[in-house]
Parts: sequence; C-alpha cells; structure tokens
Amino acid sequence: MNMKKNIHVYYKGRVQGVGFRYIARDVAGELGVAGWVKNLPDSRVEVSAEAEEEVLEEFLSRINRHFSHYIQDIDINWQPETGGLRDFRIEL
Repeated sequence: MNMKKNIHVYYKGRVQGVGFRYIARDVAGELGVAGWVKNLPDSRVEVSAEAEEEVLEEFLSRINRHFSHYIQDIDINWQPETGGLRDFRIEL
C-alpha cells in the first residue's frame, strides 16, 4: 500500500515571473496532487503538496525539468500527510 505524503518546498532563483505557479498548478492537476503554490516577498516560490510519494516525485521532477534554467536552489521537507488539502490552487 502506498502512503500519502506532504512536501513543503521552497524554490530559489529566477522563479517569479516565468509562469512557475501556473505550470505547477497544471502539473498538479494532471497528476492529482493537492496543495498550493505562492510567490514570497523574498523572490522565492513556496509549494505545499500532497499525494502518494511516487506521484510527488513525478510532480517535483516535472517542475525541475521545466524550470531547470531558473531554479538555483530547492529546499524540500517531506512530512506525513496532513489531509487538509483538497485541490491545487495558486495562493496570492
């Protein structure tokens, strides 16, 4: 049986103004990932997402492939599922 997990990710680099949040939302929708993405005042992008571990790995992989030229650093924290996320949205 596959356990759901939660990831909390901070992306650093030129990740704002390049469609990052919209691509993350679209990829999450394709994969059935719940959570949110938002720009931070310090120019990072923050993501919180929940799904099965393999699905989250694919989610991260697709984002990394799409934005590899823009991402300088990724800080990922894996946690147990919170269960509070239903869909994937862009937070303002």
